[in-house]
Amino acid sequence: MIPHTQLEINIPNLTHNFHYFKSKLNDRTKVLVLVKANAYGHGLVPFARSMEKIGADYLAVATVNEGIKLKKNGIHLPVLVLTTGMEQFSDIIEYGLEPGIPNAESFKKFADEIRKKGLKSYPAHINIDTGMHRLGFKEKELYLLKGLLNDYPEVIIKSFYSHLAAVDESKHDEFTLGQISLFERLTTDLMSVLPYRPLRHILNSAGIERFPEYQYDMVRLGIGIYGISFVDRTILRPSSYYRCPIVQVNELAPSEGTVGYGRHGQLGPGIKKIATLPVGYADGINRHFGNGKVSFEVNGKMAPTIGNICMDMCMIDVTGIDVKEEDVVTIFGDNPTVSDLAKVLDTIPYEIFTSISSRVERVVKE
Repeated sequence: MIPHTQLEINIPNLTHNFHYFKSKLNDRTKVLVLVKANAYGHGLVPFARSMEKIGADYLAVATVNEGIKLKKNGIHLPVLVLTTGMEQFSDIIEYGLEPGIPNAESFKKFADEIRKKGLKSYPAHINIDTGMHRLGFKEKELYLLKGLLNDYPEVIIKSFYSHLAAVDESKHDEFTLGQISLFERLTTDLMSVLPYRPLRHILNSAGIERFPEYQYDMVRLGIGIYGISFVDRTILRPSSYYRCPIVQVNELAPSEGTVGYGRHGQLGPGIKKIATLPVGYADGINRHFGNGKVSFEVNGKMAPTIGNICMDMCMIDVTGIDVKEEDVVTIFGDNPTVSDLAKVLDTIPYEIFTSISSRVERVVKE
């Protein structure tokens, strides 16, 4: 029994996943773990604390506010802010965060802020665009970057990094290898003008699995730590279990007709047993999961949804299953998996994870 709806963060499973990816790497290769977007919906601070214990070398977030929250809550690992706002460099420096710098204007504003504060050195990371075409210095802009590196020695380059656009799909391998080759060439050129050697990183989770020979000095572990493999779904374990208790069980005769809004939940022949769950689309249970599109696990059996998903509740058909109020329902975990739910929506697991609202309690299971 659980007292209320919760997302359980499973530390043993996370440890298993972490060591699976570590097994692909050399001992000296660092691991940066992505904890952006509230740690992919898992809870930013508790998840980051777990990563510190498990052995991550770096953390990365998308926004300055995420980084500040980590530092205010005592996270000691260095934190790379991937998408820095140019008006927030003062906050970045105040909280000891490390910005990702994608262009010359951003570099200048950051460097000027360092000088304004009278600092002699401060770490930053340089984003190189090798084909994602989202953020980063392009090859034709490298002469600008070299000039900035010379003019602003106060900016200490902690790493050069780039994003692979399609490493999870083998049909794009030629493009992926081209990105890696360009990254090698451009960063080698940039390092030739520096008196020290920055880290380099380009591999994400799929890249670690598929192209570990290009691990460089560090890798970025994102969706993989959360249990999603692009090679074999049986290798990794669920990072979390989304569960809730049954709040009511009704036995309904055919004459009672329907269940839920719009009368879309047709009862049909025979007595039906319907369980109501205290989760709805405000908790990340997508409305397209209604009317039997998915099934959740209860007492070892799969029970399909019935009727429309409500804002705060949904119903499942537990006919033939021995259930009672307060029995635990698994929305995702081992069965169904996050990938199973994502397939129903024709989306990706990332969206399922990040849709879980903040009112769902995150709990850590050691």
